[in-house]
Amino acid sequence: MPLRADLPTHASSADNTRRMIQLQQITKRFPNHGGVTALSDVTVTIPAGQLVSVVGPSGSGKSTLLHLVGGLDRPTSGRVIVDGECFGDLPDDALTRARRQKIGFIFQFFHLLPTLTCVQNVGLPLHLAGWSRAKAAERARELLSMVQLEQRLDHLPDQLSGGQRQRVAIARALAASPKILLGDEPTGNLDSRTGQEILTLLADLNARLGSTVVIVTHDMNVARTCGRVIAMRDGAIVEDSAA
Repeated sequence: MPLRADLPTHASSADNTRRMIQLQQITKRFPNHGGVTALSDVTVTIPAGQLVSVVGPSGSGKSTLLHLVGGLDRPTSGRVIVDGECFGDLPDDALTRARRQKIGFIFQFFHLLPTLTCVQNVGLPLHLAGWSRAKAAERARELLSMVQLEQRLDHLPDQLSGGQRQRVAIARALAASPKILLGDEPTGNLDSRTGQEILTLLADLNARLGSTVVIVTHDMNVARTCGRVIAMRDGAIVEDSAA
């Protein structure tokens, strides 16, 4: 399906070497949970436009890493630099604004509002950003068509399959044209066939839009679909290689 002219891409020849995500000597401790150290001296760089998986068992630190990249948490020490901005240095309101503008989140359990239609769910972030109802709905319909749900625009979430709900969640994540997509176990609540369809969709979006995509998973079969695999254990990166 060709891209519409009004759906911006983030890819360019210069982007191939630009550092979109930089974690510099990151440590993250949780003093209220027995002093657990979730990440210890983690350093990694992800170029713009790359499709990356972060894999590891439960408790390895992969979700903590994703939350730091997404601006949902702050490191105990070290620097998180996203698209040239050091997230740890931003005040809360500026961090919220940067997160809305730069990052789209895709979760395992979809987090769709059950009383809103597909169009309304996808358009919700745009309403929060000040878009008019008509413009938000138009943008939502474009994105739902892009993820092949043009026949489900007015359906509620409980009228959709798991795979269709995840496609709605992906469309919502793309609403503000983010440079980065972060997937936290995006196939974990799906059967294997549907999960593969979602992975294919994410890879296609990465290739067509040039978005930087980071997928956290415990499943090596999922991880190997990405061009780069970062393996974690006990809060540290133990391997970083091409899939």
